[in-house]
This record gives sequence, C-alpha cells and structure tokens, in this order.
Amino acid sequence: MAAELSIVLPVYNAESTLAECLDSISAQTLGRYELIVIDDGSSDNSAAIIQRYQKTDNRIQLVQPGRIGLVESLNLGIKTARTRTIARMDADDIMHPDRLGKQMSYLATNPDVGLVSCLVRLFPDHIIKKGYQEYIQWQNSVTTPEQIATQIYVESPFAHPSVMFRKSIIGALGGYRYGDFPEDYELWLRMISNGIRMTKLDEVLLEWRDSAQRASRTDPRYLKLSFDRLRAEFLGRDERIPKNRPLVYWGAGRKTRQRAQLLIEKGFPVCAWIDIDPNKIGNRINGIPVHPPQWLEQETRPFVLNYVNNYGAREVIAKHLRGFGYKQNQDYLMVG
Repeated sequence: MAAELSIVLPVYNAESTLAECLDSISAQTLGRYELIVIDDGSSDNSAAIIQRYQKTDNRIQLVQPGRIGLVESLNLGIKTARTRTIARMDADDIMHPDRLGKQMSYLATNPDVGLVSCLVRLFPDHIIKKGYQEYIQWQNSVTTPEQIATQIYVESPFAHPSVMFRKSIIGALGGYRYGDFPEDYELWLRMISNGIRMTKLDEVLLEWRDSAQRASRTDPRYLKLSFDRLRAEFLGRDERIPKNRPLVYWGAGRKTRQRAQLLIEKGFPVCAWIDIDPNKIGNRINGIPVHPPQWLEQETRPFVLNYVNNYGAREVIAKHLRGFGYKQNQDYLMVG
C-alpha cells in the first residue's frame, strides 16, 4: 500500500538511542508511512542499526549524503519524501503508538491548519533542571492557533520532533534555513509571519529526551542572544506593532534593555520604560523616563512590549495590562 505520510529522521552518532526510537516508530497504529533516515555522516554504528531494521521493514529508506549538517539533512529528507505530509522525529526521542495516527487525522479534517504538534514529556527525570521544566510547562500550555500566534515571541512553542506539517507549505516557504539561529524556531516565526495556522493536540504523544549533548546546550546557534536577534528580526516586520502609536517597553533592567535594544535599533524607538522597581521609577535612562505600571492608565494608550521573562512575571504583567483595559495583540505583546 502507498504511504500516507513521510517521517523525516536525521541521525548523527545516535547508536545509544536509535533502536528505541525506531521501535517506537514501528509500533505506530498508523502503518502506512515511509521512514526517511538521513545519516549525517555518523562515525558510530548508527548506519548498521538502520540497515538491520531495513531487513524486516521495507518502509525504511536510508540516505547517506555524508556530513552535511542538520539543516541540509532536513531539507534533503523533505525533498526525498514522496507524500504530502511530513512528520519530524529525532533519533533520541520516543513516539507514543498513536502519535502519527492522531496528528494525521487532525490535518485531514482541518485543512486550514498547516502544522500540528502535541504535548511532550521530558525525560529522564533525574537530569531535568528547573529552568527546562518550567519551559516545558509553558510549552505544553500553549496549544491553540491563537495562543501560538500570540506567544510566538516568548519561546519556541514546539518540540521540533513533535511536529507534523504539510510539505507544500514548507516548500512554498523555501524549506529550513541555515544561519546563526535555531532552524526550527526561525521556521515557526516564518510560518506565523506568512499567516500559517499551527496548533497542538492537547495530549502527550512524544517523550522528548534531555541530555548534555542536546543541540540547545552545545550549539552556539541556540545561545540566548541568537534567539533575541531572531525575535527582533521578526518583530521588526510584525504588523501587530502599530507605526502610529508610542512604543513602551516593560522592563528597565540592564539585561532587559540590552535585549530590547535589538528592536530599538531597527527603528522602533522607546518613548518610556515601565518597571515596578521603586529604585528605577522616576529616573531617566539615556533621556527616556521610567514610569510605574499605573502610568499606562492614560487616555492615549501606547503599545506595550513586555521584555520581562522571569517565570511567573509574564502572567503578573499580563494581569496588570488587562486590568488597564489593554488587549493582547491589539495593545501589547509578550517577548521572551
């Protein structure tokens, strides 16, 4: 039978986790798929493991282009795919048995959605640090297309191996891009800026492995500054930020101002800073006043960009703004 979807699985020196990953794929309730494995120049036994699975499963296709890097591997996998739907997977993660079936069913019945993800569980528990656990809690709370579009500048809203998307959309956008930024977050931002609706099934369908070798810990493209520059690039052309209203930045601390400066330099000058610190309120920073939140209760409303990203602080600030009658997207945006 012809495949209904294509799983794109880049592999690089994954011999310790690859078999567990492949077993979770073969256990899927939706069996009409092709699995395209791109061996990105592995020097361990990854290729041999894949070839062993190929002997009993003709759905597996091994592509060995040599060492070309993750972005080129992803684009090659998508180009090789013979179906209209792409499911991403990584060699150290585990799918729940009904992941593919549920995501495929959702796309089939929601033609207005271009990408569907799911909730994830981070494992193994003993190495998960508080900051990453808080990120997963936030990520799993952002599920609807509206929430994703509204909070896209806070953090990357998806675990990359949790997504399934329409091949035609990625092709129209030019595929994954390589640069000094995380390739997945850049793609989500590009999709949002092009009006693509993305959503998330409200159940855990992926076990997402944390490790000291994770790219987000080792690759300079995943440094916080890389994320900040990428956000500023897309904020600078986001039509939700009006050109005819004063612009206020919430957060007058040094680190917050450094991140905001990336957008200010793109032609989005600050008319005021907002802060709750009494030691900052009433001062001027490079001639720009620092006001308390109550200053926002004025007849002529500015547009607010919140750059305070402490865990829990965003919710407190959003509550303040709603109390002043401000509406998200219309009067303010949250930035990570």
